[in-house]
Amino acid sequence: MADFVRDVMTPGAVVIPPDASLVEAAQLMRAQGIGDVLVASGQRVLGVLTDRDITLRAVAEGADPLTVSARAVCTPNPVVVGPDDSVLVAAGLMREHAVRRLPVVHDGRVVGVVSMGDLAVVDEPESTLAEIRRADGHGWRTDVGRPRGGPDLAGPALDR
Repeated sequence: MADFVRDVMTPGAVVIPPDASLVEAAQLMRAQGIGDVLVASGQRVLGVLTDRDITLRAVAEGADPLTVSARAVCTPNPVVVGPDDSVLVAAGLMREHAVRRLPVVHDGRVVGVVSMGDLAVVDEPESTLAEIRRADGHGWRTDVGRPRGGPDLAGPALDR
């Protein structure tokens, strides 16, 4: 059974700069087949932007997604976890802060994302979800916010 975040996290993360428009963010999410991205400046994670944030905080309010920035709509100052933290710590943080995913940060650098679905697989290793995850050689996850195939985007994308 996995004891540490590093054992269940998805390496890498999809990152956008804070001044990216909501259209750019949505297009990136569509291209990657995900529902959220990290908003970062250099190596500093400023927030998490979800497709739901775009819908409820911008589009539903009549804002122009071409002119509104990711920083203006994202959930700021996300709670983060380290790769050497226990999965119990990660689960506790998710519960305490009512979030479904946590950026995984090591030495100030995003190294991955851990989701509620990742932790569910740990809790129920014989579940259907766990079987699907083991069957997929690409580390399929139930959550969003990380690249599908391709390179690890954490390093180069954060340097924008």
